[in-house]
Formats: sequence, C-alpha cells, structure tokens
Amino acid sequence: MQGNKVIAAALIIIVIFFAGVVLKEAKPVLFPFFLAIFLSFILSPILDFLTRMKIPRAVSILFIIITSFFIIYLLGLLFYSSGKTFASEFPKYGHKISSILSSIQEQLKISFPKWETVNLFGQIDINKIGGFLLSSIGPFFSFIANLFLVFIFIIFILAGRGNIKAKVEKSFSKERSSQIIDVIQKIDTQIQKYLAIKTIVSLVTGILSTVVLMIFGVDFAIVFGFFIFILNYIPNIGSLIATALPLTIAVFQFETLWPAFWILIILGLIQMTIGNFIEPRVMGQGLGLSTLVVLFFLFFWGWLWGIPGMILAVPTAATIKIVCDNIPPLSFVGELMSKG
Repeated sequence: MQGNKVIAAALIIIVIFFAGVVLKEAKPVLFPFFLAIFLSFILSPILDFLTRMKIPRAVSILFIIITSFFIIYLLGLLFYSSGKTFASEFPKYGHKISSILSSIQEQLKISFPKWETVNLFGQIDINKIGGFLLSSIGPFFSFIANLFLVFIFIIFILAGRGNIKAKVEKSFSKERSSQIIDVIQKIDTQIQKYLAIKTIVSLVTGILSTVVLMIFGVDFAIVFGFFIFILNYIPNIGSLIATALPLTIAVFQFETLWPAFWILIILGLIQMTIGNFIEPRVMGQGLGLSTLVVLFFLFFWGWLWGIPGMILAVPTAATIKIVCDNIPPLSFVGELMSKG
C-alpha cells in the first residue's frame, strides 16, 4: 500500500514536469489559446445578451469579435507608443536621482568614504537601462501580433457554446447528464462572473488612477494606468506594486515629496474603496485565494511564459479553484488554495 502511494506521487511529479515542459515549449500556440479562453468568458455575457435581443448568433459573434479586436488593438498601440516614450526618456531620471542624493548628502552632511552613492549612480549606464526597457516592451506586447490567432480561437469557442449540453446528454444517462450539466453551468457562471467583474473593476480602477496621475501631471500616466489595470488582477500584492510605480516616478519628477504624498493618499483611497467596499458587494463571496498560492502561480507562470504568463497566473488560479470547489472529489484542492 505504501509502495503504491510512492509510485502515485512519483507519477504525479513526472506528469507535472512533462506538463511544464510542454507548456513552456508550446507557448506560441498555447498562450493565445489561454488568452482566448479567458476573453471568451468575459465576452460570453455580451453574446448571451445579444442573443436574447433576437440578434442572429452569427451576427452577434461577428460584432463582438470586430469590436473587441479594435479595442484591444488600439489600447495596445496606445500603451506601446507611451511605453516607447517612457523608455526613451528614462535616462533623464538618472541625473535627477544623482542630484537628489547629492542634495540629501549635503543637507545631512553624510560622507561615504568607501561607497559614494552619487558616484555609484553615476557609474550606472542609464542609457543601457532605457534600451533594456525599450526592448522589453516588444516581447511584452508580442501578443498584439497574434491577435488574429487569438480571435480565431474566440470565434470557435463562442460558436461552440451550448453544444456541450447536447453532447453530455448523448453520452450519459438522464440522471447523470443532469448532474454533470448542472456542475458545468455552475462552473461556467462563476468563472464568467469572476472574470467579468474583475475586469470591469480593474478597468475602472485603472481609468480613475490615470485621471488622478494626469491631474497631477505625472509623466507616463497612461503607462501607469495600464499597469494598475493589469496588476489589479493580483490580490493585495498587485495593488501595492501598482501604487509604488507612479509614486517613485513622481518623487524624482517633482523632486519633492508633497505631490507623491497626495498621489499616495488618493490612489490608496481609490484602491481601498473599490477593493474593500465596491468589489465585494458586486462580486459577493470572494474566492479567498491564499497569498502563497498567488505567489506560486505568479512565479510558475512567470517561469513558463514570462510577463504574459504572470498576467494570466491569478485568473488561472481562480479558475482552478472554482472548478475544484464544484467537483466534490476535488474540493480538498479548493480548500488548500483558500486563505484559511
């Protein structure tokens, strides 16, 4: 008996290893497919609404695909152009960092006999950092070039919605098929609700934060607003990182702490109001993902697919937890993934 458990554990480790290798090597195809699955969950309620309005299904799918394609493409183009400007203007912040550190050193009369802070920053090739940022933006948004493939997947996923019920009814007895269909519908509804509400909440948070940053005149407000939108998918950790990025730039841009202080207060209020009051009321009972689980998925998917994988990490974890919570034999997995 003990030997069977050891064999089973070894087989699980081997399967996970090979699954990781396959996922890593098949990224060019699987990432657009995964992205299409998540987008289809977000777009499905719109398709259902248009269908209820007696609009032909084919016309509804075509309208959704065209509209979504142009929205995502324009947003990606806007961020890419803003990101290129950010990377090209990054070197000027190196000089500001040096001047601020020199000022602090003079005011506090601190001397650094061995590690001269100002000289240390002076030795850093800021142009290389800017070039690195500029080259990193391309891979981050390489999926823009694959939008056609993503939307091909979405077309077939949306067109195939509703066929699962008929296939299950043909494959199982009436009682068993009814149980399976009920579980599938519950999973589908919960994933749709989570992704749709999370996307809307993240979008509102990103837009409000962008407006605040623009009012204060912070450079690259659109870039930081997009980061806030994306990072808002990551519970707790994401909001901290999203707030820290524009604050750091604000400190060095204005060379005083007061604008950064007020930005921190306002962005913090937006995050707290939406995250602690509005989102729970709209979402209902939260998924309650463990922070350790979130970190594991971030590192795992980051290792697999880089930054795009990290974007999909938490939605993937949430989807797995929803599926496990609704399937009794797997409920223990959902419990292990919960906060406590």
